[in-house]
Amino acid sequence: MKKWTVPSVLFLLCLLFLLPDQGRKLNVNAEAESEELVDPPKIEDKLGAVPHGLSTDSDVAQREAESISRKNLRSNAQKFEFQAEVSRLMDILINSLYSNKDIFLRELISNASDALDKIRFLSLTDKEILGEGDDATLEIQIKLDKEKKILSIRDRGIGMTKEDLIKNLGTIAKSGTSAFVEKMQTSGDLNLIGQFGVGFYSVYLVADYVEVISKHNDDKQHVWESKADGAFAISEDTWNEPLGRGTEIRLHLRDEAGEYAEEAKLKELVKKYSEFINFPIRLWASKEVDVEVPSDEDDSSEEEEKTEETSTEEEGEDDDSEKGEDEDEKKSKTKTVKETTYEWELLNDVKAIWLRSPKEVTDEEYAKFYKSLAKDFSDEKPLAWSHFNAEGDVEFKSVLFVPPKAPQDLYESYYNANKSNLKLYVRRVFISDEFDELLPKYLSFLMGLVDSDTLPLNVSREMLQQHSSLKTIKKKLIRKALDMIRKIADEDPDESNDKEKKDVEESDDNDEKKGQYTKFWNEFGKSIKLGIIEDAANRNRLAKLLRFESTKSDGKLASLDQYIKRMKSGQKDIFYITGTTKEQLEKSPFLERLIKKNYEVIFFTDPVDEYLMQYLMDYEDKKFQNVSKEGLKLGKDSKGKELKESFKDLTKWWKGILASENVDDVKISNRLSDSPCVVVTSKYGWSSNMERIMQSQTLSDASKQAYMRGKRVLEINPRHPIIKELQERVVKDPEDTTVKQTAELMYQTALMESGFVLSDPKDFASRIYGQVKSSLNISPDAAAEEEEDVEVEAEAESKTSEEADPSKEEDLDVKDEL
Repeated sequence: MKKWTVPSVLFLLCLLFLLPDQGRKLNVNAEAESEELVDPPKIEDKLGAVPHGLSTDSDVAQREAESISRKNLRSNAQKFEFQAEVSRLMDILINSLYSNKDIFLRELISNASDALDKIRFLSLTDKEILGEGDDATLEIQIKLDKEKKILSIRDRGIGMTKEDLIKNLGTIAKSGTSAFVEKMQTSGDLNLIGQFGVGFYSVYLVADYVEVISKHNDDKQHVWESKADGAFAISEDTWNEPLGRGTEIRLHLRDEAGEYAEEAKLKELVKKYSEFINFPIRLWASKEVDVEVPSDEDDSSEEEEKTEETSTEEEGEDDDSEKGEDEDEKKSKTKTVKETTYEWELLNDVKAIWLRSPKEVTDEEYAKFYKSLAKDFSDEKPLAWSHFNAEGDVEFKSVLFVPPKAPQDLYESYYNANKSNLKLYVRRVFISDEFDELLPKYLSFLMGLVDSDTLPLNVSREMLQQHSSLKTIKKKLIRKALDMIRKIADEDPDESNDKEKKDVEESDDNDEKKGQYTKFWNEFGKSIKLGIIEDAANRNRLAKLLRFESTKSDGKLASLDQYIKRMKSGQKDIFYITGTTKEQLEKSPFLERLIKKNYEVIFFTDPVDEYLMQYLMDYEDKKFQNVSKEGLKLGKDSKGKELKESFKDLTKWWKGILASENVDDVKISNRLSDSPCVVVTSKYGWSSNMERIMQSQTLSDASKQAYMRGKRVLEINPRHPIIKELQERVVKDPEDTTVKQTAELMYQTALMESGFVLSDPKDFASRIYGQVKSSLNISPDAAAEEEEDVEVEAEAESKTSEEADPSKEEDLDVKDEL
């Protein structure tokens, strides 16, 4: 016994090691074998059949109907258990992982495209691998059975052997595509998408029973089937039509997934996610056509009786009329009815132009592609486009468009909207447009797409991983986008200088490009300003795209480069002023001396300009200076010190008078020419325009605004007659009440003219009325006459009216009688 003990133990251990860890195979019993169909046709015998299942073999059709109607695993199939990780994956996937069920079709089409890419690549070295006839046609077919709620996706790709079905669909991280890529590392253009196994399991979002029928050139046709219950089965396919080569996936849709049994829904999903797949995608779609059919017998008999009666009444007519009647009778025996027919409809007819060289694509093709991408069916072309290939650590292709018009809600939900106009594709498969990692908010108006071959995706393919390559792509996209916008300005004749106009006018498309940048600025200028605020790294590039009107632009838009070229010699600052309208700013007292000295001043009238200038501090080593704030320098004034000394008494006295008005100082002004005085703010505080903007905010806090208000400074014009007269009167009698009231009134007037909001409009109005009285020699104490009591007069008038109208008394008498 001891001699046999050791060998037997070793034999048992060998048996245990030979057993597989995963996918334990169950033997089929004899009763199950008896249920097998009698003499089914072999796959080898039907290789000449039509691959897409249009055979008229009634036996095959009956067997196929029986197999797909019961939704049970075939009894003669080999049963396997899913790998434990796959079971957990499907449970997570069906219940929580995918938030959008629509992506299942995208995944299946992507997998079909993978299989077609593989067979196409292998055919480069072995042309016989494709076969002949329909097998050589590389396309994806979608077919729908509404009654049985079965959706089929068929490809003529490389197909899968029995072993491939077990590995790829039963074990996670065993990807046929990834293994193929590792094997074919020397290839030039594989264009293979992601891992097959993971994306496939999305079918269980919409189906409760799935069949995968596949035929590889090196194996027989097999069927993989599963109900997502932890097990799957594989059997040799003797029920279905032979595929020739490729894979067909049949989804038995759930009851709650009925929307995917509609042709319109399938067309929508293909257009959205798989429009640019490299292979044709066709749908077996219904179509109504007019067909002439024979009319009913009853109708024909009645028509014959009528024709007989008319023939007896018209015996005298000639033979020509009889022939005409015979023709009418023939026509009356047929009628037109609508009949439903089916045909293969191509769903992805728009070509992926970004895969071609930019030199090969015409302007008309770019315009057509833009209309398809943006769903814009107007006659207007995009203002500009940029088509480029990026190489390096991250490779991608991109096409960007500047739309001809801005959406109405572009800035209404600027900081809340998540949807972007930039679509992300991976090997021509749409991934998402609901992220802003690739373009900043201020460039969200751009239309376009990015197609990357190297961008990593997460398990569900619904959103991008936080990957360093995104930053590289974003940086290149921003640079290309800004270059594209700048090109609009460079090619616009209105933007060129006088010396450059001659060269630009020689171009053929001069008229077409004229005024294009003005059109762009009117539509998207605010986005450029927001970019200057938000994007510090590209602030200087964006500043070159900035446009404005100025005192020397003659109603046209000007750039900062043009402003600098027109600057006076010795001018160190770029002068600007903010306000509500250009017309209002042109009359501002802040510009008086600047205009007389031939300085150019920029007009900023957009509310966002106030925020803009807090970030745009300088340009080309030139500082920006708000002419409504203190610190304005207009060269040296030889009499500045003398004037300051001579008006020292007035400025000191006036400062004391305005102590209660929060006035920080009273100074001699170097910016006034015709006005007597003006109110300016401190250099780093709010301007009058900014104060007005903040006060109009719905959720503004008045107590907090006090910290940001600039200190107010009253600047006076020493050359103005009013100021000179005040100087004399103050020297004579500093306590003169009339002079004090005049000084306060002048400050309030200057405050209002400088754009500030008066804190006490009633006091200002009272002072104005007092001055009017004085000018009309009316006593300051004179008051308005009191109104007489009119109640008694009103009663008397009502009595007289009643006496004058006796009809009212008669009406009262009638009412009393009733």
